[in-house]
Amino acid sequence: MVPQSLTLLSKCRVFPAEKSSLPDLKLSVSDLSMLSCHYIQKGCLFTRPPFTISELIHLLKRSLSHSLTHFPPLAGRLTTDPDGYVYITCNDAGVDFTHADGSDIYVRDLLASDDGDVPGEFKSFFAFDYTVSYEGHFRPILTVQVTELADGIFIGCAVNHAVTDGTSFWNFFNTFAEFSRGVKRISKIPDFCRDSILVSPVVLRIPIGGPKITFAADAPLRERIFRFSRESIQKLKATVNNKIPKSEDYGGINLVELMGKHSNDTLKFSDGKLTPLAWLRNAVSRETTNPTVEISSFQSLNALLWRGITRARKLPASKTTTFRMAVNCRHRLEPKLEPQYFGNAIQSIPTYATAGDVVGKDLRWCAEQLNINVVGHSCGTVRKYVEDWERDSRCFPLGNFDGAMITIGSSPRFPMYENDFGWGRPVAVRSGKANKFDGKISAFPGREGGGSVDLEVVLNPETMAGLLSDPEFLRYVSAY
Repeated sequence: MVPQSLTLLSKCRVFPAEKSSLPDLKLSVSDLSMLSCHYIQKGCLFTRPPFTISELIHLLKRSLSHSLTHFPPLAGRLTTDPDGYVYITCNDAGVDFTHADGSDIYVRDLLASDDGDVPGEFKSFFAFDYTVSYEGHFRPILTVQVTELADGIFIGCAVNHAVTDGTSFWNFFNTFAEFSRGVKRISKIPDFCRDSILVSPVVLRIPIGGPKITFAADAPLRERIFRFSRESIQKLKATVNNKIPKSEDYGGINLVELMGKHSNDTLKFSDGKLTPLAWLRNAVSRETTNPTVEISSFQSLNALLWRGITRARKLPASKTTTFRMAVNCRHRLEPKLEPQYFGNAIQSIPTYATAGDVVGKDLRWCAEQLNINVVGHSCGTVRKYVEDWERDSRCFPLGNFDGAMITIGSSPRFPMYENDFGWGRPVAVRSGKANKFDGKISAFPGREGGGSVDLEVVLNPETMAGLLSDPEFLRYVSAY
């Protein structure tokens, strides 16, 4: 259904160009966990193509049809057998394709707003608002909405989260774009293998009426994009890893205090020589928990978020906070899944710490807590997650249940800006209303590439106001 703010110009069903021979695909533990989540809503904003809109619509329908031939599950439906197992039936039932008119909206207005928050118009560019993934039993698994703007186009997809994760979704979106720009052979062929420990013999018992979301979708929220340039992230990573960058940034350590603490140290190296800079690096390393561990750029960014949001929430020092990260399990399993494995192959890793520790200790400490969990998420850990689910099978409880939780999803590694449909890369990548609550973060690559990152941050209004006045957080933000 097209939102009332837009005018529906046309709607049809698009079918695969060729019939599918793929058998039914059993949902894995990672898939089943997502049955209570909203459909994923992600899309790309483009400038206007150098041909007519009617030509564009024809091109996109044809390209979508060819893409579905390579992704038969997206044109199928969910089905539950008599024993309670849920499958994707690749029955070529098709996907919805909608053309909407938003010709009074300009690209420039979508990229800026009076208060700096993400303009609400983006939410109207997607179908299937608040649709729970279980409804894929009787709704299309995928719907595409093309919104015609005054000087641009928005292509938005809503896809069942029990069928795809972010890796699979953006592989499909890239394929859709490839066919649109005339590619004859797609670059990444999806793998539909279901031979892994993620596929369980345990039946998920579904309540009558289907599972429900576990957060208040109508809660008041603010949403903002914080941009981090490559240079800013390098500076942050250097701070976290206690490397001396060119500027006067020494990892948050007071150098006067540090020099006083180490003033009586014996400064001897194997060659008997020590420069002042070498001494300083040596002293800084001794102030960290584990100076030998290299913290990644993304873990550094997550630590910055954890501290900033926790400060903004003004939690009691004894309050336990949770930072959840979605991790890709494809390469963590033994044997490994194919990189283009189609489906959900993600698990959510929680890291716990009191608010007092998150705020009172330094960035390095927070980043190390996250690093320990990510590095330790091996094949054995993945197996344990599956075994725990089998003992207590349920859908994933998404939300912020105690006011102290942060959940980050998506990834700056996803090829979002590689979606060239034939007239250039996207101007921006945005999401819809789906799966948003206080503390939900989505990570996108920056449009300029090179390791830049955009964070889509969703918070309650009071917390957002606090984050926007947080000196440490804003120190590394390039634009917001």
